[in-house]
Amino acid sequence: MTSEELHNEMVAAMKAKDKTRLSIIRQVIGEVKNLEVNERRDATEEDVNSMIKRLIKQTGETLEMSIKAANNQERTDTLTEQVKILESLLPAQVTGDTLIELIESTIAELGASSKKDMGRVMGALGKATGGNFDKPMAAKEVGARLA
Repeated sequence: MTSEELHNEMVAAMKAKDKTRLSIIRQVIGEVKNLEVNERRDATEEDVNSMIKRLIKQTGETLEMSIKAANNQERTDTLTEQVKILESLLPAQVTGDTLIELIESTIAELGASSKKDMGRVMGALGKATGGNFDKPMAAKEVGARLA
């Protein structure tokens, strides 16, 4: 997701009067602005996606704590909704047959033949998909294909 798309999402949330969505999108925009100010450069699409992934992780951890505490159901529901919103902002993950085809082509391109090459294959998959793939499934498939 680009900064412009993120801004458009914020405007849409304002028009729809969706306070939860607006709040979480503003949080992402704030993180992106911090990056731009601190590093004195424009945020790339990859930067925005990594900010969203980091916020998913942070919000998910807070959600787990809220579930364990089990003392404020409203907060737990809000955090659950925030995680869903953040996940919807990311591009769809590469999974299933598409991922298997990508794994096979990557192994062929790199000429990988042994388990020692697994790191190179996984790294190439990360670059090809922008890190947006089902890593456990990919590791299992790559491991099965390399002797």
